Amino acid sequence: MAGSTNKTVFEIFQTMDYGPSSSSFSTAQSWLDQQGGSLSLFVEGKFARPVDRQTRSLTDSAGKTVCSMMCAVEEDVSACLSSAAKGANGWSELSCHQRAQPFLRLASAVQRHSQCMSELCELSQSSCSPAALVRLAQYYASWAQLRDTLIPDWTPRGVVAVVGSDDSSLYSLWLKVLPALAVGNTVVVVPGMSTAPSSLLLAQLFGEAGLPVGVLNVITGSDVSLGAKVAQNPNVAYVTYTGNKQDGETLCRQTAGWGVPVSLSLPLDSVCPYIIFESADIDSAVDGVMETVFKKRREYQWVLYVQESVQESVVARLKLRLAGMKSIPLQSEAHRALVDAAVQEAVGQGATIIQPCSPPPSGALYPPTLLSGVAPSCQAVVCPAPGPVLPLLTFRSPGEGVTLGNHSPHGQAASIWTEDLTLALETTKSLAVGTVWVNSLAVSDPSLSLSGRKHSGNCTDGGREGLYQFLRLSHSSPLPRSSPCALDYAGFGAAAAKVSVPEGFDPSSIPRSYSHFVAGRACKADSGCSRSVLSPEGAVLAHCPDAGRKDVRNAVEAAIKAQPGWMKKSPSARAQSLYSLAGLLAQKRQPLATSIQTQTGLSSDEATQEVDLSITRLYEWAARCDKDLCGVPFLPQSGSALSMSEPVGVIGVVLPDSRPLLPLVSLLGAALAMGNAVVMVPSEKYPLPALEFIQTLQSSDLPGGVVSVITGSRDQLTQAIANHSVIQAIWYWGSKEGCQFLQHTCSSPLKRLWLHCEGDEGKPGDGAPWTLPQPSLMEDMWRQAVVWKSVWIPTA
Repeated sequence: MAGSTNKTVFEIFQTMDYGPSSSSFSTAQSWLDQQGGSLSLFVEGKFARPVDRQTRSLTDSAGKTVCSMMCAVEEDVSACLSSAAKGANGWSELSCHQRAQPFLRLASAVQRHSQCMSELCELSQSSCSPAALVRLAQYYASWAQLRDTLIPDWTPRGVVAVVGSDDSSLYSLWLKVLPALAVGNTVVVVPGMSTAPSSLLLAQLFGEAGLPVGVLNVITGSDVSLGAKVAQNPNVAYVTYTGNKQDGETLCRQTAGWGVPVSLSLPLDSVCPYIIFESADIDSAVDGVMETVFKKRREYQWVLYVQESVQESVVARLKLRLAGMKSIPLQSEAHRALVDAAVQEAVGQGATIIQPCSPPPSGALYPPTLLSGVAPSCQAVVCPAPGPVLPLLTFRSPGEGVTLGNHSPHGQAASIWTEDLTLALETTKSLAVGTVWVNSLAVSDPSLSLSGRKHSGNCTDGGREGLYQFLRLSHSSPLPRSSPCALDYAGFGAAAAKVSVPEGFDPSSIPRSYSHFVAGRACKADSGCSRSVLSPEGAVLAHCPDAGRKDVRNAVEAAIKAQPGWMKKSPSARAQSLYSLAGLLAQKRQPLATSIQTQTGLSSDEATQEVDLSITRLYEWAARCDKDLCGVPFLPQSGSALSMSEPVGVIGVVLPDSRPLLPLVSLLGAALAMGNAVVMVPSEKYPLPALEFIQTLQSSDLPGGVVSVITGSRDQLTQAIANHSVIQAIWYWGSKEGCQFLQHTCSSPLKRLWLHCEGDEGKPGDGAPWTLPQPSLMEDMWRQAVVWKSVWIPTA
């Protein structure tokens, strides 16, 4: 038609213009223009712009200012958490179907605004594909729909704070936000610099999708200290963090003693092994290196391990692929200095440097670099610099390759390349990491868990397993909220009184002098000191060792030697050992009941009931040894995957005073059934039943070192356990001061904490929740005793 301005199909394909958008914004710039170039706080379901607030500027990769962000103050934090607390009851009381609907509408909204989301992520240097966010929303919509059906006896925690560092990824942040919302919590998001714009946009879309007011709030600040201010508010029930290790440690120390659990995911500082065996498809393995390792922005640091027989082939292909590549931008000139220092140190130790071009004399640029022949102790291997530098080490046998892969203090992920399925599965089981990609790299899906090991984190995100950090048992009590007490962290437990045998004491006047149990045998304390075991009336019943740091060290050394063998036993073999232990415990039924009655003052019937419950609990754990160990989730893409539970490792257990035998047996059974080794500290007030139980352990067929029982001052032994780098988890029942000390200390070296403030509940016979027969109590203990490993196996 003459004069028509409509474009033809050919013209549209030539220009590739986007069609009209139903929203008031279609690009990142239009959304930023709507915000006036300055991002506000998202509180009460809308953007709030308080006056007289400091701002931070966000720049893109070229150094150009993208926008400014408001820095919240105490007043804003209080208003935000007040909004979240108001929304908590209404959100958790909605039906599952009602909670699921906003998630489905969010998925549609992200699809509609995919261009805007992609551009915003690119501008803020927090790359995350809209498709991944859509998949997140759809996956957790299904969990919101099914929570009450598949996860009974668990309730939402309340208000959850999700904190990210400035360099955290958007996917990692919202992998925590969406499951917390799906199970019925309200969430306060404290994003880092790079994830703040995208998080505010997602919050706006979520509100437009029908999320009730106050359920999701987003506040921004100057640094991670804002997350600590949020955690210190009494309305917050749980804090979870993702990002770098330094900010995570700071958050833990600043929140210690406030009575709020804190979990950390630390993928950014993780050093991950990339292992190429001689049976691998070398071309595919090298392609994976080039696509992932030499990216402008990468979440993990990689170290390349190559079997000696194919080293020359791998290096030749890498040289060919590196040729012609240009220098890659770094985040700052400070990072350039770190990269220069790491490369110079490696070359000084004999490494061969392979680069496509010489580094520019100055500026935040550096060429892709391969360091061949570096030593395992080199700083470039232990703590790689934040740049396009890849250390390469060689190994002879597959076993040596696994040993080198486990050499890192981190345990986030690994990529292994081999066409030998048996070798792939054996290597997968042997690597101490949370995710293993077989002949693939950096594949992710919310249906599979991400569980960091060692210094890479102490919580599980993703999958069904990742939901439980945002839930608590209906009958359990949270940590009491209060202000931190003045505590000398360096001297905690050091002032414990040593109760020695008085001079001129007649041993014949005491019925018995007990020993503790280390490395499969009874022994005295290393210091030679002992403590008096008193009756309720104050009479001396016996003496027991007063253990110290050296005794903890001996117990842990024995556990390190015994745990790998115990873990490798088949579940049925572990079950038989626990069945045998339960039978031996039944034979000691009357002496154990007498010891409980004598020390605690309980009636004969109450003491006998505790022993009977302990026997039953041990039989139950024996029966669970070969149950619920792994699963095969359904994936939205080609390939197969496994989700496997594995033992934590060596666990330190500080037992409560409320029940001197039942908690010991319950927790011991949970840890041993899953293949862990334990160092147990019995009730300081009522140690006699635990000392009697040692005779049962001596008669059992448990390997020496798998179980150690050491008596002494609770605080002194807690301090020794917390500072031992090999212990991966601590289960603690004790004082508020002890909980505060562990939260402050166990951020480095990082440990998994299960804390309970006993307070005034430590009375003999106080059984809640130990005596409850609910299966959820057993499941809670089981989940504390395992970590999860996800395995990706692609198909052609």
